[in-house]
Amino acid sequence: MFLNRMVLRSLSRQLGRRVLIALSVGLSACVSVAMLGVVFDVGDKLNAELSTYGSNIVVQPKSDAVVSDLYASGDSGTSGGATQADPTSFIKESDTTKIKTIFWAYNITDFAPQLNAHAKVGVGCGAASGTVDESCTSHSVPLVGTWFNKRITASTGESSTVGVQGMRSWWKIQGRWAKDDGDEAMLGATLAKELDATVGDTLSVSKGEGARQLKIVGIFDSGDDDNGAVYLPSSIAQELAGLPDQVDRVEVKALTTPENDLARKAARNPGALSQEDWETWYCTAYPSSIAYQIEEVIPGSVAKQVRQVAALQGDVMKKTQAVMILMTALSLLAAAIAVANLMAAAISERSSEFALLKAIGASDGSVSRLVLLETASVSLVGAVVGAGLGSVMAQVVGHVVFGSGITMRPMVFVLVFVLLAVTILAASLSGIRSILRLRPAEVLHGR
Repeated sequence: MFLNRMVLRSLSRQLGRRVLIALSVGLSACVSVAMLGVVFDVGDKLNAELSTYGSNIVVQPKSDAVVSDLYASGDSGTSGGATQADPTSFIKESDTTKIKTIFWAYNITDFAPQLNAHAKVGVGCGAASGTVDESCTSHSVPLVGTWFNKRITASTGESSTVGVQGMRSWWKIQGRWAKDDGDEAMLGATLAKELDATVGDTLSVSKGEGARQLKIVGIFDSGDDDNGAVYLPSSIAQELAGLPDQVDRVEVKALTTPENDLARKAARNPGALSQEDWETWYCTAYPSSIAYQIEEVIPGSVAKQVRQVAALQGDVMKKTQAVMILMTALSLLAAAIAVANLMAAAISERSSEFALLKAIGASDGSVSRLVLLETASVSLVGAVVGAGLGSVMAQVVGHVVFGSGITMRPMVFVLVFVLLAVTILAASLSGIRSILRLRPAEVLHGR
């Protein structure tokens, strides 16, 4: 009780230094909570942000996958097949919905099957008569039959919407996206300029014995080779190519965990892992683990990660986390220096008070506890206020950088308060040592 009264009385004195200590701790708590809050939530945010720039896993027929140059062309994260020769092996389009049944199904944010082919196209070729004038369709261009914004239901009963509309969010669209159930197509900007085509024109497409007339509903600028291609519903591309329910490529966008040595070892040969390592790898959302599970559910397929995208995600996330952890450490260091200096000045001014306490029988431990309790009380107020402001700051960072809020985990606050407690205790050591060295006789007699 006496100690509590002493603390309350001492807090009313040296108010300026108490406020400065609370302010220093509060600023450190604010920065620490904001940065660590983002660090613990930045993985999914960064993966979601980076995955908007293309797929990070590509699925192909096994016979095509043995050709190394196909993998080299597929590492860009774009369609990759628009400029290639017509494929000779396929996987079933109906099997692609099984992707949403794997262990990491909820990490699969989007996917789009493709059938790549070449066909002759022209604008306004027999549009009035409803037939295609083949002499007008003289331009041989790549066709990409795909899903634009298709609603699917997996065997598990889960429904989701997938397609290139979600995977090509960076495309600049003039007009609108094509519909999967319509006689519609989208042209790349380069091809549209070459054909002198505009939104609303009729595109005539012929391949072998097949011919269709499609309405151009959108012209896109992808910034890559896709600008020279025609995108159309997969069902129409399959009809033209005479390949029902066949696709030659599936682009998959997944939220993944950055690779480590275990993931790289598994990517080379999963069978070489021990049982424990295999279970750890299989139950972690590494790109190689998700690719392996996709191969398990789609017969005759090989799934490969787009290594540039995966490496970029891991590299950016590690650097971002390192910067934020460094800022947290620097804020704690600044708080420690400020608290240590303020305590040293306060103890110097109050040396007579502490000497008198020791002279009337107070032990070094009692005086030290008094000082620590005073500092802890002031620091707690600053930490609580700073933590609240840090939560707000984290949300601002989340909305400005990622366009969404940050999920503040309870462990962030626990970790920050533990770090602050250690920091303040370390900063108090020099002040405690000066109290232990204080000699009442010398101080009170002015010697």
